[in-house]
Amino acid sequence: MLTSDTFSAFHKINQDEIWHFYEGSALKLYVISDKGEYSEHVIGNDFAAGQVPQFVVPGGHWFAAKTIETDSYSFVGCTVSPGFDFADFVLPKREELISKFPQHQEIISQLTRN
Repeated sequence: MLTSDTFSAFHKINQDEIWHFYEGSALKLYVISDKGEYSEHVIGNDFAAGQVPQFVVPGGHWFAAKTIETDSYSFVGCTVSPGFDFADFVLPKREELISKFPQHQEIISQLTRN
């Protein structure tokens, strides 16, 4: 569960990760491919607004997540396949990710921790 006063910082794993929406505010996923292609995806239950109930982040992509509504929460689940292993988890320092993708400095600065 994420609340609007925090976020899931940019990180990556080797496996695909499926995000499932359950309840609360819609959640925005921020994704950067290893080639530097940036995309945003909203998971939620307002299908008329283009939200999707789940989204697959491909393995090897950098991604972060944030609750959209202020003073709210996003209750979500994640499925990793093949299984998650902490040896495959990379949580970069802000400067490291900005040096790799300088064109995305603004969003990286917002969704990383020093």
